[in-house]
Amino acid sequence: MTVTETSVEKILTRTGGFLETVSSHSLQPYCGCALGNSLCGVGCYVRHNGNLLRGRAWGSFVEARTNAAESYRVQYESERKWARGRAKKFAIFLSSSTEPFQPLERKYRITRSVLQAMVELPPDELIVQTHLPQVADYLDLYPALAARTRLRFHISIESDRDGLPGLPPAASTVERRMEAAAVLKAAGLRTVITVAPLLPVADPQSFFSRIAQVADAVVIDHFIYGDGSSNGSRTEKTPLPQAMAAVEPRSISLAYRNEMVAIARRIMPGRVGVNIDGFAGRMLE
Repeated sequence: MTVTETSVEKILTRTGGFLETVSSHSLQPYCGCALGNSLCGVGCYVRHNGNLLRGRAWGSFVEARTNAAESYRVQYESERKWARGRAKKFAIFLSSSTEPFQPLERKYRITRSVLQAMVELPPDELIVQTHLPQVADYLDLYPALAARTRLRFHISIESDRDGLPGLPPAASTVERRMEAAAVLKAAGLRTVITVAPLLPVADPQSFFSRIAQVADAVVIDHFIYGDGSSNGSRTEKTPLPQAMAAVEPRSISLAYRNEMVAIARRIMPGRVGVNIDGFAGRMLE
């Protein structure tokens, strides 16, 4: 994997498409992702972004945006004013196109520096999206941040399985991610499990019962409607659907998603969101 350091003129990106009703902005502390060759990278919608890849394979590069915190400070006033005028709130999704706690964060601590800048200059709302249990490493920082902004954590746990036959393993185990969610929730931080994209679940009753213990809510999404295309066509180009179907043929349909949603709602009434409504915090029944 190629690692480079880079500076960016603008770290805040105004959202459109899928995220438009979730947040006013997205923020990517890194470009590229070291998790690109793990299970979550197989169906990741970013692997289809030619402008970002520029001929490079997804998972083969990471650019560390070393001035991310300073760029945030520079953009803060103008982007907050724009967001409040347009969407009534300055809300940031961190992050939609990379893993904010990937291994390089231990060296560069870019995500931490951005979060520290947000304590000084808080957005109205911050959503931290991650696949890794390292999200719990900055527990010393989160209470100060939560005191200044509406903060919630989204931890991706797509199934109760750590992998699918024929595909690379997950970047971290289900158990470690569940434990991280429990730590955040115990600290009084709003914690949401994102089952997205939904993969075949071996024991739905036990899976959602465990989520009910470690999280405040759950979001369930499918690659159909959830991968940025209208019908899952992006994901259909990857090995993911075939691997899912080999384990559970029904799992590649929206009917399977609806079945999982029904089970989750029985176990977690009022705490289940679906597709974009869930990511936006709208837990609709």
